[in-house]
Amino acid sequence: MGKTALLIIDAQFDFCNPEGALFVPGAEIDVERIARLIALEGKKIDGIFVTLDTHKVIDIAHPLFWEDANGNTVAPFTLITPAAVKAGKWTPRYQQDYVLKYLETLESEGEFKHFIWPEHCLIGSKGASLDDTIMNALLAWTHETGRDYKVVSKGVNPLTEHFGVFRAQIPVAEDPATELNKAFLEELEEFDKILMAGEARSHCVATSINQILKYAPSLVPKVTVLTDCMSDVTNWGHLADPIFEAAAAQGMTFSKAAGMSV
Repeated sequence: MGKTALLIIDAQFDFCNPEGALFVPGAEIDVERIARLIALEGKKIDGIFVTLDTHKVIDIAHPLFWEDANGNTVAPFTLITPAAVKAGKWTPRYQQDYVLKYLETLESEGEFKHFIWPEHCLIGSKGASLDDTIMNALLAWTHETGRDYKVVSKGVNPLTEHFGVFRAQIPVAEDPATELNKAFLEELEEFDKILMAGEARSHCVATSINQILKYAPSLVPKVTVLTDCMSDVTNWGHLADPIFEAAAAQGMTFSKAAGMSV
């Protein structure tokens, strides 16, 4: 009998609760499906990993980091391009030279374009905490199995986005937490099957899958993506589609948790 892991990506209040700062429509149903899977199949799950998006208020992807040509703070969901920064349309209030190079590197490496998000998953806030449905499911699982869940935090460095759970979009010099998390990948290698769920499909899930394709291809055949346990940031599903297609072509499995036997 093989060992099974469940990887739950960013199932936090700010994403999964309708009152959250960056609510992902559908996420409130996703967490119920994840919790149901844990309740029904938990005895067959050998390890559960939860990732926590964790940010400072002044963050490269938060409004306060930026201003427009009139000195006004930039609104959420604004696209920031290197060309617009060079033209003076948007100006970083911190580390201007670094930030321009960061944006240019994002562009040259084909990473997601840089958008400003509402302040979310702030360190120590309710928004950064696990969704109650998931938390209760984890507690019940631990009490039943005697195995504790493991937490992986990401996003603390304010000078880079950290969508994928294995590596920041652009690692920051002298900050190992932004580099490829080889220890986490090695821990997952110990399992024969890895179930993946969480938020948001369009961003953190898709980027995590893409990082597996790039940096840990040996994990590809072990991963089953639970497509009914993740949702897109509204109007952004197109970001995930080509990544999911590439993963399927390379042997990753896509399935639904509903009715699944682990």
